[in-house]
Amino acid sequence: MTPANPITCLIIDDEAPARRVVRKYLENVPGVSVAAECKNAFEALEAIHEHSPDLIFLDINMPKLSGLDFLRTLAHPPLVIITTAYREHAIDGFDLDVVDYLHKPFPLDRFLKAVEKARSRLAPATGETIVQPASPAKSEDQFIFVKEDKKVVRVDLKNILYLESVGDYVRVVTGRKALVTYMSLKKMEDLLDGRRFPRIHKSYI
Repeated sequence: MTPANPITCLIIDDEAPARRVVRKYLENVPGVSVAAECKNAFEALEAIHEHSPDLIFLDINMPKLSGLDFLRTLAHPPLVIITTAYREHAIDGFDLDVVDYLHKPFPLDRFLKAVEKARSRLAPATGETIVQPASPAKSEDQFIFVKEDKKVVRVDLKNILYLESVGDYVRVVTGRKALVTYMSLKKMEDLLDGRRFPRIHKSYI
């Protein structure tokens, strides 16, 4: 995205000070415009229909309908960056394919990193691709174990399409589903054969 083709966003949070923080931070981001601020899910639904935003900053703990429940009602949601004081909902958020999960109070540099992830999803850099690893002979029995939501899950290497860094987590995307595990992308990189799983970007393997 460029300033000539800005990202349109909504700020959805029941607390005015929290909305002000996001708006203030966005003053440091070129090419992003705030279409509306919303205090609850019902205002947000109306604003989404009116403005068709590219991105929403969404609080979880809101009256009547939580941010995650609101997100589940959307058939075709925009990109979402969660902004919340509650860490325990991170897995639920990533199950809904959010771009990032910001734990309040979050610093400006962490906020900017999240926005850049959204920007890259909306307009991938030229030549930037998601690489599906080759499946060389005799690799069918190769696998790793990842921990997700207190469960240990086996993932066959031949099924992995790509891995994405999302805050303090890694999304392991396979042909059937995506798993979210609490691990750095660097540690995951060390577990995998770099010839089959190249690091193509600071956030992607």
